[in-house]
Amino acid sequence: MERRGLTLNRTQRQFLLGLAFASPFLIGFLFLTVIPFIQSLYFSFTEYDIFSKPEWVGLDNYIAIFNDDSFYKALSNTFYMAFISVPISLVASLLIALLLNIKVKGIALYRTIYYLPTVVPGIAMSILWLWILSPDIGILNTILRALHLPDPAWLSDPEFTKPSLIIMGLFGTGGGALIYLAALQGVPKEFYEAATIDGANWWQKFRYIVLPALSPITLFLIIMGLIGAFQIFTESFILTGGALGGPDQSMLFYAVYLYHEAFINLNMGYASALAWILFVIVVIITIIIFKTSLRWVYYGGE
Repeated sequence: MERRGLTLNRTQRQFLLGLAFASPFLIGFLFLTVIPFIQSLYFSFTEYDIFSKPEWVGLDNYIAIFNDDSFYKALSNTFYMAFISVPISLVASLLIALLLNIKVKGIALYRTIYYLPTVVPGIAMSILWLWILSPDIGILNTILRALHLPDPAWLSDPEFTKPSLIIMGLFGTGGGALIYLAALQGVPKEFYEAATIDGANWWQKFRYIVLPALSPITLFLIIMGLIGAFQIFTESFILTGGALGGPDQSMLFYAVYLYHEAFINLNMGYASALAWILFVIVVIITIIIFKTSLRWVYYGGE
């Protein structure tokens, strides 16, 4: 006989059923994200090398980080990519989207061609660009020499290593362009027609219709681009052959330095502290962007 205290109503049964279906994700999220997240905070206050028991050292790791020249080098290189590469990629994505929004014959093929590089794995793309940027046999320098232009040592000269990575980044702007393209096609035609009647030229239409309509997408791409820039690893690791930072540490990025401390030096406590500093930096930058976005992001109905 069923006890009245154990009887479940329909809402409770549906909740438990939904919980059962969501349990694989919840268990994975708990054990692969939440618990490691908390453990890394604890490890950041310890001296830990995986093989021995963590030893509490308090703020020593953080003090050592802020007295480490390599930390500032990695941070400055990462900021360079975040605040120079990301805006350039955004502008390139927008320009490509505007071109792909033009109705011409075969436009679907052009859209596919521009998007294809985004599905190339990072390692394969890095190896490809390692060949393209070769100072002697690379395609890029071959073209520059044919045009009687300077042909720099892209990956050997510290002044050109980060511009090389920016050029590589432009190879994958098709993803952002596709998102911009979808937003462009969602702008009501009535806006353009009304602007034409009012005598607006192409720049005024772009400034007062296109840019405000695309501002939510721009905000999204800025946030994702900055987070991606703070996680640059594959390109630097492949292009430098696994060396720490390449020539004059010009490609020593934060994620590369963190990886080196964690898995080469086995200094997990120090690496955990680096990870938490990066987390705080990203959170602060994200909050600042969201706060300032109130002035330039326009949503539907505003």
